[in-house]
Amino acid sequence: MKKLTPTLFAAALMLSPATISAQPDNTNTEKKVDQEVVVEANDQMQFNKKAFEIKAGDTIKLTLKHVGKLPKIAMGHNLVILQKGTNLAGWASKAMTAAATNYIPVDETSKKALIAKTKVLGGGESDSITFSIKEAGEYQYLCSFPGHFALMQGKITVK
Repeated sequence: MKKLTPTLFAAALMLSPATISAQPDNTNTEKKVDQEVVVEANDQMQFNKKAFEIKAGDTIKLTLKHVGKLPKIAMGHNLVILQKGTNLAGWASKAMTAAATNYIPVDETSKKALIAKTKVLGGGESDSITFSIKEAGEYQYLCSFPGHFALMQGKITVK
């Protein structure tokens, strides 16, 4: 039996047990994907999609592509999906001070609000996540890099 490293153990603790399931796309498990979504982020602090729809319970593969040229330190982007009803401005304010955890706050309230997240990317990079949301409603997503959420946010409608 393999032992969990401290890093893997900490990552396992950060997964939200609520109405979602999420896993990095780089696992060796073959998982049926019901829908693929690609969102682009650029050097002008914009997502190319401000909204998209998914079906409740479907397995979604979301790919974030940073189509800009600037490095991560200057213009890093991620995509963070939050539980419905989360105070977006409050969550993003906590994220701005969480540089040590890639702008993902680690307090219990913030962790419970997190559904899924990509890595922080620099120009030319991409990352994919696989997740499922079981409960219908509207869910917000944002870039949690400091100062970006005001322009970089969108809505997922789960039907």
